[in-house]
Amino acid sequence: MNKGIYIALSGAVLRQLQMDIISQNLANADTTGYKRDKVSFNDYLVPRDLASPEPEFKAMSYHSPLITDFSEGNLVKTNNTFDIAIEGKGFIALEGDRYTRRGDLKRDKDGYLTTYNGIKVMGDKGPIRLPEGAVEISPSGSISVNKVEVDVIKIVDFTNNQSLSKAGESIFLSTEQAVKANGEVKQGYLETSNVSVIKEMVTMIQALREYETYQKAIQTFDEAAAKINNEMGRL
Repeated sequence: MNKGIYIALSGAVLRQLQMDIISQNLANADTTGYKRDKVSFNDYLVPRDLASPEPEFKAMSYHSPLITDFSEGNLVKTNNTFDIAIEGKGFIALEGDRYTRRGDLKRDKDGYLTTYNGIKVMGDKGPIRLPEGAVEISPSGSISVNKVEVDVIKIVDFTNNQSLSKAGESIFLSTEQAVKANGEVKQGYLETSNVSVIKEMVTMIQALREYETYQKAIQTFDEAAAKINNEMGRL
């Protein structure tokens, strides 16, 4: 079979993958602290060496690993005591070596400062536990109750953010050692997702058109192969 059909097929598969990623981004456009994913196009439509002795099905298109865009979202003022946003680089360190930029925090029934879904926020002294009282959080992350400092929220960063992998619900894991971040903490603010709905929709339309082009190419190869088989059958 013509190797071209495999290249066209793999191109269509990759465009389908791209549309799935765009759909995920759009679904999380309103998720606090969400970071959009994108596909690296460097290897799109680059087949393996067609002159190599590898089987025909190896002559296909491949994509680089997915890339997470860590650019900052907009900061929105909420005036909620336990809402925080990081202005600049950095992540909130969570229990279990997990990290997030999603800052809609809360105080649980045991007094611990946690994420919206109950994961404890780490401070310099360990999981942060707050007594009852008026809570203030400084730009450095120092957290005080009734004017008395309790702990400092651990804000960290990484030399290479691409070492981070998504673990769901705006949480990241890392294979790299965390370092102290330079970002400032803003109490009473939240960071929105960095998804631009308009840009994602434009990219989706482009991907859909290219997907349709690959489909037509596959159909053309298929029709050509059928014609050759019919002609050979007459000999």
